Amino acid sequence: MSNDAVLFERRGRIAIITINRPEAMNAINAQVWAEMGYALEEYARDTTLWCAIITGAGERSFCAGADLKALSRGEQIVPQEGEHWGFAGVVKHYIKKPIIAAVNGFALGGGTEIALACDLIVASEKASFGLPEVKRGILAGAGGLLRLPRQIPLKIALECILTGEPLTAAEAKNWGLVNRVVPHEKVVEEAIALAEKICENAPLAVSASKDIVYRGLDVSLDHPGEAWEINDGYSNQVMKWEDSMEGVKAFAERRQPVWQGR
Repeated sequence: MSNDAVLFERRGRIAIITINRPEAMNAINAQVWAEMGYALEEYARDTTLWCAIITGAGERSFCAGADLKALSRGEQIVPQEGEHWGFAGVVKHYIKKPIIAAVNGFALGGGTEIALACDLIVASEKASFGLPEVKRGILAGAGGLLRLPRQIPLKIALECILTGEPLTAAEAKNWGLVNRVVPHEKVVEEAIALAEKICENAPLAVSASKDIVYRGLDVSLDHPGEAWEINDGYSNQVMKWEDSMEGVKAFAERRQPVWQGR
């Protein structure tokens, strides 16, 4: 086992980022927080990587949230200068390129908040999602209270938040929180297959589409049309991209396009 708290693997166009503390149920300490933040920075910077997957090492846990044992010993779990990335180096760390959570076990508290910060979720049939903070007299302050009501129906989200009870993978799929539920041993494999489908597409178009969606969610659509301004700003650039011209040419020539990411 590597001494790295976060593993970074390149597999073609895909980055696989693994929280590597299975002995601690992949709980987040300062080392994980820092290494995850830097891993996402590397993914954002590397133009040869078009999609990322975040998962956890071991068979039981995606991430058990904050390392409460470390906190009980008086240790800091926020690394120096890592606050701006948010919890685990992830929850406030916006990356324009797509990120898939491959949830390979229970995701509790901060683990659920990491998954919520990702764009897509592939879950093991053994996975569960929960925000149990109220059971401990604290708050799901790493985005759970903000993101969960935006991703599933409000009353279902409030039931999860106010009771602290978890959702099974099947329940999460039913409410639209999860894209796919798969056999436990295939969760990373299926996440890679989904990432490969994304990577078949033009990377600039994918990242622009993601950016329009998220920025558009936070502003008005018609009165005034702030969302349209975001949409049109990208639309006015699109035909200047080499990939856009390649896509049109490949369609006319009845062949697969060769994307360059520019």
